[in-house]
Amino acid sequence: MTNASSPLHGGALLTQCLAAQGVERVFCIPGESFLAALDGLYDADIDVVVARQEGGAAMMAEATGKLTGKPGVAFVTRGPGATNASAGVHIAFQDSTPMILFVGQVASDQRDREAFQEVDYRAMFGPLAKWVAEIDRADRIPEYISHAFHVAQSGRPGPVVLALPEDMLSGVAEGIPVPAATLPSGKAADCDLKRVVEKLAAAKRPLIIAGGASWDAEAAEALGLFAKQMGLPVGASFRCQDFIDNRHPNYVGDVGIGINPALAIRVQEADVILALGARLGEMTTSGYTLLTPPVSRQELIHIHADPSEIGRVYHPALAVVAQPGPVIKQLKDMAIAREGGTWLTDARADYELWQEPQETPGALKMEQVISHLNGALDDDAILTNGAGNYSAWLHRYYRYRGWRTQLAPTSGSMGYGLPAAIAAKLHHPERDVICLAGDGCFQMVSQEFGTACDQGAAVITLVSDNGMYGTIRMHQQRHYPGRPSGTAMKNPDFAALAEAYGGFGATVTKTEEFGPALIAARASGLPAILHLKLDPVALSPKMRLEGH
Repeated sequence: MTNASSPLHGGALLTQCLAAQGVERVFCIPGESFLAALDGLYDADIDVVVARQEGGAAMMAEATGKLTGKPGVAFVTRGPGATNASAGVHIAFQDSTPMILFVGQVASDQRDREAFQEVDYRAMFGPLAKWVAEIDRADRIPEYISHAFHVAQSGRPGPVVLALPEDMLSGVAEGIPVPAATLPSGKAADCDLKRVVEKLAAAKRPLIIAGGASWDAEAAEALGLFAKQMGLPVGASFRCQDFIDNRHPNYVGDVGIGINPALAIRVQEADVILALGARLGEMTTSGYTLLTPPVSRQELIHIHADPSEIGRVYHPALAVVAQPGPVIKQLKDMAIAREGGTWLTDARADYELWQEPQETPGALKMEQVISHLNGALDDDAILTNGAGNYSAWLHRYYRYRGWRTQLAPTSGSMGYGLPAAIAAKLHHPERDVICLAGDGCFQMVSQEFGTACDQGAAVITLVSDNGMYGTIRMHQQRHYPGRPSGTAMKNPDFAALAEAYGGFGATVTKTEEFGPALIAARASGLPAILHLKLDPVALSPKMRLEGH
């Protein structure tokens, strides 16, 4: 709280409102446009994590929203700070993650003059956020903060952006913080769920595709129980592989990029599909081919929190507007005994076969690296990644065993893994947190390794170095063979970079070196980088570089 002898300014009232909402940590890059908010944070019982770039701060806040189910919070300055942070806002929007971004703004008497770093944030963030507003009166701060936390968490969760004019923050403020947001239950009517159960029970080839937001550990457990009782195969939508224990006999794989071809056929052959929280976007539907819009051959049951999402691409036979997390807990109690038969057992067998490592070229093999992680890490270890072909090995071969052990952007944003890992380690310091990144992916945010060292967040980052933007090189090979352009890169010694920051670094060139290096990194108790030097011939788990 502020000193009783000091007048309360808008920044102090703002931080009091955040504390009332239960905020324990914020991420920021400091800026002169919100000095009063920084001053308010000085007296608040809120941890302030100073990142190295606004994109990193926003991604840390987004990852916190994923981990907690409550809005992650970031502060950035106006103009360039806001544009840098927009990557994190876009991730939160496509991933349906609750998040609030506070952006400094020019003083109100300078608006519409194109003042220094002035931006119209409503226009800029309008397509990227659920709500964008500017607080022009300090006495309305409690109202705006309360509304922001309700919007970010209600329905389909997502990001909110609030602009903070400099003079509003520094001016004298009067107001009382509003209690934490009160949210609807998100449940569905029993009569609707009875129809869902009946349709699934009558199906010959049913399939659940689980994804979306508003899940928790109890919901993930309920999904496994419901699937087992009703004999239903469960596929995870893109980057939602931790929604059910991958060892569960009803789990049949991830329905995303690089899908098991046998699973793709099963999705197409299903007679009833329950899309439980999943949007059925481009990645989950393999470019809208596994289900054909607007009316799929499969009978579609769509349960989603946003009524505008239902029917947006696919016409459902049965639609229910509700949160998937609460709904699966209801369905678990309504399940009826049903045998899955060979439809289920064959699908699980296909998944098990797909899990068998297929050898790729080079002395250091990513399939063996991931297999080692499967055995070396505890069930509660958290793995993070951004975008790139390196993640194909992770998605195919790693078995997620617990809820919220996968942090990855469905938006396909590069650079996400390291900021997300830092947020995860700060939230769960007792757990192993492993970041997987490509050489290109890592270098978009490599400066945030300094944040990890500054915070004592002992994340372990595996940098897959093949000297190229591998995903784009793969696409070039497919579409313009023999004409590589703009995809080669010369990389530094990433292990030396870790040591320069005061962390642990090691270079791995052979498969047999990885296990000891991982042990040493864990034993160091420091933020660590393992520089994995890969053969560029191994473009993906299935594809080799042309000419080899």
